[in-house]
Amino acid sequence: MSYGLNPKKAVCIVYVAAMFVVAMDATVLNVALQTISRELEVPPAASGVLNVGYLVSLAIVLPMAGWLGDTWGTKRTFLLALGLFTGASVLCSFADSLAALTLFRVIQGIGGGLLTPVGMAMLFRMFPPQERAKISRALILPIAIAPAVGPVVSGLLLEYLTWRWIFYVSLPIGIPALVFGLFWLKELREPDAGKLDVPGLLLSAPGLALLMYALSQGPLHGWDAPRVWGSGLAGILLLAALVKVELRAAKPLLDLRLLGNRLFRTSGFIAMCASAGLLGMLYVFPLMYQNALHVSALDTGLTTFPEAIGLMVASQLVPWTYPRMGPRRVIIMGFAATALIFIMLSMVDAGTNPWFIRALLFGVGIFLGQTVGSVQIAAFATIPPASMGRASTWFTVQNRLGPAIGLAVLSSILAVVGTETVNASGEVGPNLTAYRAALLGAAGFLLIGAGAAVWIRDADAASTIRKHAKIPAKEQAAPAENSPR
Repeated sequence: MSYGLNPKKAVCIVYVAAMFVVAMDATVLNVALQTISRELEVPPAASGVLNVGYLVSLAIVLPMAGWLGDTWGTKRTFLLALGLFTGASVLCSFADSLAALTLFRVIQGIGGGLLTPVGMAMLFRMFPPQERAKISRALILPIAIAPAVGPVVSGLLLEYLTWRWIFYVSLPIGIPALVFGLFWLKELREPDAGKLDVPGLLLSAPGLALLMYALSQGPLHGWDAPRVWGSGLAGILLLAALVKVELRAAKPLLDLRLLGNRLFRTSGFIAMCASAGLLGMLYVFPLMYQNALHVSALDTGLTTFPEAIGLMVASQLVPWTYPRMGPRRVIIMGFAATALIFIMLSMVDAGTNPWFIRALLFGVGIFLGQTVGSVQIAAFATIPPASMGRASTWFTVQNRLGPAIGLAVLSSILAVVGTETVNASGEVGPNLTAYRAALLGAAGFLLIGAGAAVWIRDADAASTIRKHAKIPAKEQAAPAENSPR
C-alpha cells in the first residue's frame, strides 16, 4: 500500500525517524546513569552493564541483519526492529531492578542492531548512485541533532520528572514512524539471498560480542584483567576463524569478498576513523570542560551544541561540494581541518573565551560533517543492489567498532596519564595534560583517515559525481578494481 506517496520520500522519512531515536537513546541514558544507580540502589559502576548489555546484543544480531533484510524483506525487518526497539523502551521504564533493566536494554540492542544496516540498504537500493549526494541531508540529520538534543532532554526530565521518562522519548517518534512505514514503505527482497550461513553466525556473533565487551571494559578494569584480555583474545580467534569460513562460503553472512572492492574497503576504514575520532572527542572534551575546567553541565552542553549546528549546515553543503570536488578532496580536506581543530581544542584553558570554543566545535561539524556524508555516498557507489544488504551490514559493523576502538584508546590514555595530579602542597586536582593527550589521540584517528583517503580514486565513484567534476587523467586510465571477488 503506497497511497500515492513517493516511495523515495517515504524511505527518507522513516529512516531519519528511526535513526534519530536510536542515536538519542545512548545520550539520554548516559546522563541518567548516576540517577538510575542511586534509585535502584546499586553502585554507580554497576550501572555500566546497561550499556555493555546493549552493545553486546547489538553485536550479536548485526551480522545477520543483511540476510534477514534480503530474505524477509527490508520493510518487514526494519519495522519489526523499530517495533522491538520502541517496545523495549517502554519496558525499560517499568523496570524495578538493574537485572530487569539490563534485560530490556538487551532487547533494545537487538532492535537497534538490525535497524541501521537494514535501513541503509533500503535507502541505497531506492536511490541510484547519481542521486545519493542529494540525500546526504537525510543521512546526517540523525547524527547531528540527536546526540546534541539527548543530554538536554534527559537533564530536563531528570530535573522535573523521573529517570523512567527518558525511555518515553522514543515513543512520539517511533510509533508514528511505525505507522507511517506500515502504509508507505515499499517491500524489497532479494530472491537469491540463499540460506542462513549458520557457521558464519556461530563465529561472528560471539566473536563480535566478545570483542565489543573487551573494548568497553578494558579502560574500566585494566587491559591485563583476565576477563578483559580473555574475552578479547577469544573474540579475535573466533573472528580469525570466521575469515577462513566466510571466504569459502557461497553465500556468506559477512561477505568479506566485498573488501576486494577498493572503494568500499577504503571508505569503510575511513568511516571507522571518523567515528572513532568524533565520538572520542565528544566523550573527552565534555569531561575536560567539566572536571578540569570546572564548567557546569548545562554550560558544557550549550558549548558543544554548535557542533550539531555545524553538522546540519554540512548536510546542506555536501550535495554541492561532493559532486564538484569529488570524495577524495572533500574527505582529505575535512579530516585535515578537523584534526587541526581538535589540536586547538586540546589547548583551551579556563581563560579561553567560550564563544571561541563554540566556533571551533561549529567548525568540527562543518568539516567532519562533509567528510562523513561523502564517505557514506562513496562507499556504496559501486555496490550492486543484490549485494547492498550484506554491504550495509559490513559497513555498519565497522562503524560500530570505530567508536568502541576510539573510546577504548582515549579512555586508556586518560587512565595512563591520570586525570588527577597532586601539587606541591599535597592537594589533589585535575590533570589537564591527560585530557589534552586524549584529544590529540582523537586527532590522530582523523589523520590516519586522511592518510587512507589518499587511496581513494574519484574515478571509482564516478557514478555519484556530476559529469563536469574534474577527475585526474591518471585515475581515468586506472583500472577500477571495484568488482567484489
